Amino acid sequence: MLRSAIIFLLLFSVVFTQAQKQDTSFTTLFESSKGTETPEYRQVIDYYHKLAGAFEEISITEEGNTDSGNPLHLVTYTPSTLRVEAPLVLLINNGIHPGEPDGIDATMMLFRDLATGKINAPKNTIVAAIPVYNIGGALNRNSTSRTNQNGPEAYGFRGNARNFDLNRDFIKSDTRNAKTFAQIFQKLNPDVFIDNHVSNGADYQYTLTHLFTQHNKLGGVAGNYLHEVLRPELEKELENEHWDITPYVNVFNNVPEKGFSQFFDSPRYSTGYTTLWNTLGMMVETHMLKPYKPRVEGTYALMSAMLAIIDERHEEIKAVRTKRLEELYNAETYPLTWENDTTQHRILNFKGYEGKMIKSEVTGLQRLKYDRNQPFVKPVEYRDVFKPVKEVRIPEAYLLPVGWHNVTERLQANGIQMERLNRDTTLMVETYIIDNYDTRRSAYEGHYLHTNTSVKVNTLTKNISAGSYYLIPVKQPGIRYLLETLEPEAADSFFNWNFFDTILQQKEGFSPYVWEDKARELLETDPDLAKTFREKKAKEPEFANSWYAQLDWLHKNSENYEKAHLRYPVLRIVKP
Repeated sequence: MLRSAIIFLLLFSVVFTQAQKQDTSFTTLFESSKGTETPEYRQVIDYYHKLAGAFEEISITEEGNTDSGNPLHLVTYTPSTLRVEAPLVLLINNGIHPGEPDGIDATMMLFRDLATGKINAPKNTIVAAIPVYNIGGALNRNSTSRTNQNGPEAYGFRGNARNFDLNRDFIKSDTRNAKTFAQIFQKLNPDVFIDNHVSNGADYQYTLTHLFTQHNKLGGVAGNYLHEVLRPELEKELENEHWDITPYVNVFNNVPEKGFSQFFDSPRYSTGYTTLWNTLGMMVETHMLKPYKPRVEGTYALMSAMLAIIDERHEEIKAVRTKRLEELYNAETYPLTWENDTTQHRILNFKGYEGKMIKSEVTGLQRLKYDRNQPFVKPVEYRDVFKPVKEVRIPEAYLLPVGWHNVTERLQANGIQMERLNRDTTLMVETYIIDNYDTRRSAYEGHYLHTNTSVKVNTLTKNISAGSYYLIPVKQPGIRYLLETLEPEAADSFFNWNFFDTILQQKEGFSPYVWEDKARELLETDPDLAKTFREKKAKEPEFANSWYAQLDWLHKNSENYEKAHLRYPVLRIVKP
């Protein structure tokens, strides 16, 4: 009798354990609402804590603060079947725009299904996810701000707790969110990165679109691998699963069949930032007008397909990233700015809807109208090749004055190695003079961004006092981060993001009635300058007719003119 009772208890324990793993409490709100709702922020975090409590493969940790005052969480799935010492790392980012919650729901189900065995566990890959990146935006919940979007019933807001668009903040890191992301990124060093979004723009038949990081910009063996191997294989795998997918339709208030170009993701964006460490990155862009249920299901299908592909190709991907870093170490130049090569394109068999311009019943003017009763498949030109416009010679190292704390802190947060020079020394260096730049007239993400920056290069011998500069060698894993932030002409450089704006303001000037006499003495003692001055007046009537312009020009060509004005403070050490 006792033996029978023991057997019964053992059997009950096994059955109860299995029932736990199939517990309906792991059903998500998305599923129980039949694909119409997404959970609130706290419900998402509670769900992952519940998974972590039930499955040893899943962990959830607090990694750092955010602008909302809430910690940023990281959820990790480490398969028990892991068989490699240096596993691949996939990082998934969700809720950067909380009004686009598709990835939040899809990733909750993905982690559950990995843990319960519903889908095959990877053997060579650790899966990490930020469950909700923009917590402040997620807490600002509403049902109206996504004007163009078809569900869910309620969702978060695009701006974070300080109204920053976090997908414009990666390189400048104005927010605590971005600083914590950098911390996570440096800890994980992910090989592959997925950022989940919902699109705006044109109307078409696809639920799923992809936005891989621009392959020419990623460059070398990594760019080729992304473009020629990873992207086509993902498209093929999704097609086999009956999920049509096309590149992100970079079209606004126009029809896609006229052709369109690939979106160029500079380092302000997530995939542009992750590219700086040669991570193979992509955004998922589901179509805003499709119902919420298939959007989430498509995001799930894409992530699970990508996981299977990279797990199989883990050795290739590791080798590609290593080789790309070697290429950069051996390169002599680096491209800073790019433009779309309109001479090259490939043809997409694009599945769209007929669109035409008709008279608006609201404005009485012309408006674009798509007709979903007229679907089509047409060949469409897609221009996804970019070419460098401006390149820079890669220095051996940079010298950064210690006083620029806002720059130093960001470099250190991104794993950049530097050391403070501890003795007096004299070096031959290159310096930049800011020659020209344009500035936005309206605020953009908390800045008045500079564009079209150009510099003049001077070479000089510089006396360096002990403790006054950081020496930053360029040959380190963050080589691209250094070039993209410290070269003023780069699109998202720290100069263009206004971190060095104090050098643009002249601090000392002149009183005209005093400088008049000194200027006369200058012309009398410097005949070459006097000759140039006369020629400039003869050639430029506007200059000749402005007494201030003339005095200012003479002041700027005298010893009295301050050396710091327009002189970029970061120095370059170059090969002889």
